[in-house]
Amino acid sequence: MRALRRSIAPVAVLLFGLSAVPLLAQDRTPGRGPAGSPAPGATASVRITMDALHAAGGVPPGWRFGLPPGDPAVGRRLFADLKCYACHAVKGEQFPVKPGEPLLGPEFSGMGDHHAAEYFAEYFAESIVNPNAVLVEGPGWIGADGRSVMPAYRDLTVAQLIDLVAYLKSLKGSGAGHAHATPRIQVVGPYNIRVEFRTAGQAQGHTHGATGTSEGLLAVFVTLESSGQPLPYMNVMVRIQNEGQPVRVGRLTPIIGPEGFFYGAEVSLSPQTRQIAISVGPTGARVVPGAPEGLKQTMTATFPWP
Repeated sequence: MRALRRSIAPVAVLLFGLSAVPLLAQDRTPGRGPAGSPAPGATASVRITMDALHAAGGVPPGWRFGLPPGDPAVGRRLFADLKCYACHAVKGEQFPVKPGEPLLGPEFSGMGDHHAAEYFAEYFAESIVNPNAVLVEGPGWIGADGRSVMPAYRDLTVAQLIDLVAYLKSLKGSGAGHAHATPRIQVVGPYNIRVEFRTAGQAQGHTHGATGTSEGLLAVFVTLESSGQPLPYMNVMVRIQNEGQPVRVGRLTPIIGPEGFFYGAEVSLSPQTRQIAISVGPTGARVVPGAPEGLKQTMTATFPWP
């Protein structure tokens, strides 16, 4: 997890029925309805008289600290902005993790199924703002000074903490997703190129043709290898090679989805698909001195398929 960074959100196309709601312009504070109305998903209130509260020592009998419902989608964006994925793996997610880079923290995949609600509202929330309160022994989790290697995120707002915990609580199952969505990653020049093929069934019901052809979204995430920042304003082309058939060539469109910015196109892949090549560049943006070399060049990553 690192400092928050602002990113450029270019004009984009939303596929698979995603509603065109501006993600950055919205001010959505989950769990806060009109005055006097309960928040969606909120737990029932505890009512107690002041005398009974004092008689119980100032703590209601059976009381436990809890967090109001948060927005997992907002929490996911915060997880990405803070670069939590640099230390904590989440299977099935498409965060810009550098291939082969070791992760310093425990894996978060499926943790929503592994822990009770109290774990997230109490212990896990505390571990974010005060990671030294409880030191869990693990490979590289505790530094030479005897303290957690994780920094304390005390600058988070209460709303951010609530949403971040809501995202982590929402991680259910293995997180592996559909087999077609397994990401493939290559680094060419200054670019980190990650490719996924998401079948239509992941959003609208799985559909395969009679010949085994799968239709879906080819999603390509292009980031700077040096910083992990997404790269808009790029010319991104795809070449799909099927055995015994002509090569198909197309241009990928800028897209914004729940995971952020990427390039993509709706395509069909068959059992005869043998290779997908992604060409990136040159950039359409102005390149100033000090920028990574190669942004004015076209570079190609070739992925064997399937």
